[in-house]
Amino acid sequence: MTSHRLRVRFAPSPTGNLHVGNARTALFNWLFAKHYGGDFILRIEDTDQERTSPVFEKNILEDLKWLSIEWDEGPEKDGSLGPYHQIKRLDIYDKYIRALISAGKVYPCYCTEEELEVERASLRSMRIMPRYTGKCKKLTDKEREALESCGRKPALRFSVDKGTIEFKDLIRGKMKFDGDAIGDFIIVRSNLIPSYNFAAVVDDHLMEISHVIRGEDHLSNTAIQILLYNALDFEPPVFAHHSLVLGKDRTKLSKRHGSVTIREFRNRGILSPALLNYLSLMGGSVGGGKEIASMEDIINMFSLDRAGKSGAIFDEAKLEWLNAIYIRNCDVDKLTELLLPFIREAGYDIDLMNCGWLHQVVEALRDNLVTLADVGQYLDIFIDDKYSISDEARAILKDDTAAVVKVLHEELEQRNIPERNFYHDLIRSVRRKTGLKGKNLFLPIRAAVTGRTSGPELEKIFTILGKESIVRRLERAIQLAD
Repeated sequence: MTSHRLRVRFAPSPTGNLHVGNARTALFNWLFAKHYGGDFILRIEDTDQERTSPVFEKNILEDLKWLSIEWDEGPEKDGSLGPYHQIKRLDIYDKYIRALISAGKVYPCYCTEEELEVERASLRSMRIMPRYTGKCKKLTDKEREALESCGRKPALRFSVDKGTIEFKDLIRGKMKFDGDAIGDFIIVRSNLIPSYNFAAVVDDHLMEISHVIRGEDHLSNTAIQILLYNALDFEPPVFAHHSLVLGKDRTKLSKRHGSVTIREFRNRGILSPALLNYLSLMGGSVGGGKEIASMEDIINMFSLDRAGKSGAIFDEAKLEWLNAIYIRNCDVDKLTELLLPFIREAGYDIDLMNCGWLHQVVEALRDNLVTLADVGQYLDIFIDDKYSISDEARAILKDDTAAVVKVLHEELEQRNIPERNFYHDLIRSVRRKTGLKGKNLFLPIRAAVTGRTSGPELEKIFTILGKESIVRRLERAIQLAD
């Protein structure tokens, strides 16, 4: 590495949408770069062309932007050390493959996947960690020629010497791996495409990556990569392996736990600052035990020393709690804009809605929304054509307390509305005439006016609906009660 500047990278494979765990890795790298004034590089590891999809790459880029994780170099932001797609770097890898061949560090392997699986199964049956035992290492030139004449195309395997592989991890301290347990590993597949570990080592060296921050599931890969760094006479970067994201049952987060991709949370109406805040504070990488913090504070407080070795539990209920707080604190104009696609998704025509009216509705609903997608279940309250009385509300209106609805109707008919503070004056009159208060007063009113037993503040509902709408609804409720 020629540069002394701190440089980190996030290198996703576009074989699926951005997972919460990978997003957290991207965030840790981004926060680390921001905290120390370094560079954050985005590299696309797309050598697995059979599983790679342009759609997934597009989604990953969009999701990172949505999270406000912006990269300094990478796709759409070319730098001097690109290209930033591995599939475009094959000629670069070729030079280093030839160097390893010349040094006698690699050999051709003709084993088929079926043969390798038989070998792995045999080792497992003997309670030995599955690894390649080096069968093709002993082949003669004649035997190799015979296999190639049968149409077998070799992969290239790196020859692992006996001994201990050691490296220091910023989070986990001194790490040791046994070379025997690793076995000879593939650096170039039979289709001539370099393996993940080989390509990553060459790329990280040439892109002058100073720190590699990733999940603990990559620890064994790091041992392999250290061997390649040494064989190629490269200086290894500093490694840090953070804990994995776990479900509440303390197993690795997966689909059985619910939503696991950033796109799923976006579609459900989680706000990006809320998700970013939650991922940042989950697992203790930010000190002080805070649950809500500005991004500026998170950047300033971020430390890998506090990242922790044990798994970080992903609590969806906690995320939703945090999201509701962000919604409540969101500017009404901005919140209205964010809600528009969710209102359309719920089946409403935005073009038919008065802008001022919609802002009022959003203001009324803000405290009731846990996610943006919740807006669909509340909008009917404010639209007369959608007004209906639920079974729960019907049960209340058939009760003796339903008499309050008739008194409210009489009071409303006598008033010239709108007038200042009409809601409070109205409720005071109804309370005085009926002698009711608390739940016995407000629940029948809510049931009659909204057709629901819960929802936004009644004062806000009354203000938005107006006298004529409320009177019509009360009349329908009275007919039902009678």
